Amino acid sequence: MKGQAKGETCCVPPSLGGCKVESLVTVDDRGQMVLPKDLRDKAGIRGGDKLAVIGWEKEGKVCCLSLIRVEELSTMVKGMLGPLMGDLLPKG
Repeated sequence: MKGQAKGETCCVPPSLGGCKVESLVTVDDRGQMVLPKDLRDKAGIRGGDKLAVIGWEKEGKVCCLSLIRVEELSTMVKGMLGPLMGDLLPKG
């Protein structure tokens, strides 16, 4: 990507690690793609599961997309906002 140092990724800081290419998928003319069965099995994704699509932007363009289970995203948001909301709500 233009303006990006060689080997630098926009998705996650190198200190977080854990990212790797699991598979390559093709988007069809209708915008649909198929997650390979072995990846769905490994991730425990079943038909009907809801996934949030998270995009990272750099220089005004989406450079990375990530899928997170809605349940996991809800847990993350509650974990971050719970203490904040506790401080804002009246006590007693």
